[in-house]
Amino acid sequence: MQKFSKMTGISVVVANMIGTGVFTSLGFQLLGIQSYFALMMLWLIGGLTALCGALTYAELGANLPRSGGEYNFLGRLYHPCAGFISGWVSATVGFAAPVALAAMTFGAYLSAVFPELPRTSSAVILVVVLTVIHCLSRQASSSFQQVFTALKVILILVFCLALFIWGSTPQAISLMPSAGDEKLLFSGAFAVSLIYVNYAYTGWNAVTYVTSELDDPQRNLPIVLLVGTVSVMLIYLLLNFTFLSAAPISLLEGKLEVGVIVADHALGDTAGKTMGAILALLLISTVSAMTMAGPRVLQVIGEDFTFFKRLSQVNANGIPTTAIIFQSSLAIIFIVSATFESVLVFSSFVLGINTLFSVVGVFILRFKKLNMEGAYRTFGYPVAPLIYLAVTLWTLIYVLVSKPQEGAMGITIIVAGGIMYLLTIKMDALKK
Repeated sequence: MQKFSKMTGISVVVANMIGTGVFTSLGFQLLGIQSYFALMMLWLIGGLTALCGALTYAELGANLPRSGGEYNFLGRLYHPCAGFISGWVSATVGFAAPVALAAMTFGAYLSAVFPELPRTSSAVILVVVLTVIHCLSRQASSSFQQVFTALKVILILVFCLALFIWGSTPQAISLMPSAGDEKLLFSGAFAVSLIYVNYAYTGWNAVTYVTSELDDPQRNLPIVLLVGTVSVMLIYLLLNFTFLSAAPISLLEGKLEVGVIVADHALGDTAGKTMGAILALLLISTVSAMTMAGPRVLQVIGEDFTFFKRLSQVNANGIPTTAIIFQSSLAIIFIVSATFESVLVFSSFVLGINTLFSVVGVFILRFKKLNMEGAYRTFGYPVAPLIYLAVTLWTLIYVLVSKPQEGAMGITIIVAGGIMYLLTIKMDALKK
């Protein structure tokens, strides 16, 4: 069977991470933080946290080599119920919501360039087209993903270079801490902003959803996770430094289409619209990567539970078409029925809980002595997983405090997953 190459794996990680968050969240962060030092520290801390998570997931994936990501990890390390709830989260929120957010951002950037194009329709059409492409074959998925991810990275670098070379005189920004910044780093505003940053880094674990389809996963999985995560962290730091130096804070506060505003201010109206179209193109890769990775979780749930057997159906090329169509349908429902910010905070909270328990799982993995001989072990253990757990727990608590409605929605989804597991087990038992 044809496998996904190491480069395809890296492109899945990079494409999943670079998307909605980095091109939209700065505007929300500026509402509570005006310090350049604190803003850049947000992206550095978020990147290091993601790296600690990736280092941990590399050990989990290398020692528990099956597609499904957290569904596989939690089911093996805790209990099948924990795995099912995780898979339920991935099925209902984990990929459908980020696909919707990326598609909504695509529509927002495209409509900023072509006002006659409705945002919602553009977002829905993008999801439908990519669904068709990823239902064809692995070769079509791999080729499309690699090309658009490479294009994404190149265009981001060109975007930054163009602003520094041809943009209006950059404003001087100091990255050194000033009086009061040390308090700001431990403030509620910083924690809430870190929610948006953590969302921007979401996706570093994407390749674990296709582990079974990755060539030589024990050797390549750690490389894919580390290279992909570090590359994105460097790109994010460059992008946000560019945004902050190219446009005044007053123009960016509370705005969604940050990239278009920056380009328009620094390069003029025509160039700004051109950059807006380019940034819209970048988001195609993000939606594509999640449409490619997410359905593999639904597929393994279908393989394990009779009630969801239809989700495991594949076409002649081994592609889980039913799962792909199901996930895309949920994403379209999110697009037409919810606001951008509510979907972002709600999905970030749920996904944070999912990864939190998975990272705890590395301690259980070692306690149960499930490590395979010669398989990768977490670099910096136990410090790396503990850093990830501390930062993630801090942000989850602040979501519950500052955004109780979204937090409650997240907890409801998790409880519903537990109830669904019990019903599924009962139905499976009756069928036997």
